Amino acid sequence: MIIEGQIVNRPYSGEYEERIYDNDSPWNSQDWTYIKFINDDYSEWCGVFRGFPTDVSISLIKNIVLILTSDYLYQLNSINGDLVDLEEHPQYRNLTATPFGDFIVSDYYHLTRITNSIQHKETISSPIEMDDIKFTTWSGPILEFTCDEFCNWNRHLNMIYNSETNKIVIKNEST
Repeated sequence: MIIEGQIVNRPYSGEYEERIYDNDSPWNSQDWTYIKFINDDYSEWCGVFRGFPTDVSISLIKNIVLILTSDYLYQLNSINGDLVDLEEHPQYRNLTATPFGDFIVSDYYHLTRITNSIQHKETISSPIEMDDIKFTTWSGPILEFTCDEFCNWNRHLNMIYNSETNKIVIKNEST
């Protein structure tokens, strides 16, 4: 079972056992992402994914691994590393897992919660229209992130997403 994943540079040939996750498409980029996975027996292997690297996140509760690249959002089964699903050309910029096993992704304008698969998504409502969202830190069930108010780019905000209540609130304005 996969317990950890980390974006790494292209490994030397033979350094790790490798599994290639590719999707045949004329729209694929020439970029590749390398993720070093660590299993619960501490064995290591490398997954190779199409697209420029963005992030990897694991839900041990739901046995799901999500890998975000410029070309795809991949969903793996964390028990055996098999590909479960993928989404082509996602616009997501951030990816993280909640303490409850769900995932939060964001594009420039919205936060979205992914529950049991990348096919099950819910856009999270916000008190303002957001732009340029950047995740910062988790503190228990609270995800802090920054953004600008859409069409008011001089208003920089620190925001809070509560994964227990599934609500976004404004924490304060940053300078």
